[in-house]
Amino acid sequence: MATIAECSSALSRLSDNLAQADGEVRGAAALDRSLSCRITDLDVTFTGRLEDGRIRVADVHEGPPREKAQIRLAMTGDDLVAMVDGELNFAKAWGTGRVRLEAGFRDLLRLRALL
Repeated sequence: MATIAECSSALSRLSDNLAQADGEVRGAAALDRSLSCRITDLDVTFTGRLEDGRIRVADVHEGPPREKAQIRLAMTGDDLVAMVDGELNFAKAWGTGRVRLEAGFRDLLRLRALL
């Protein structure tokens, strides 16, 4: 099972990957939205913002998100690490329910480029 530190590192690497992306991926990541990433098996939530093509984590706390973020992710720590490492395809994980992504309709349309 991935640790909180490993999940934090994975989110940091994901942020770096988004910042270095180009084309459609860069455009999709250029949103300015509140973000939460709930790690279900550790019962922790990372909160922050997706802005300027980066994920900026502002807080980590136990339990579910305290406020409803505009973009909400939920998955196990192992799945987060595997996705960032390229071992788990996000679209397949989302389609099978291993990863949950909730956002407004327009945001989902823009985020589909990340899939």
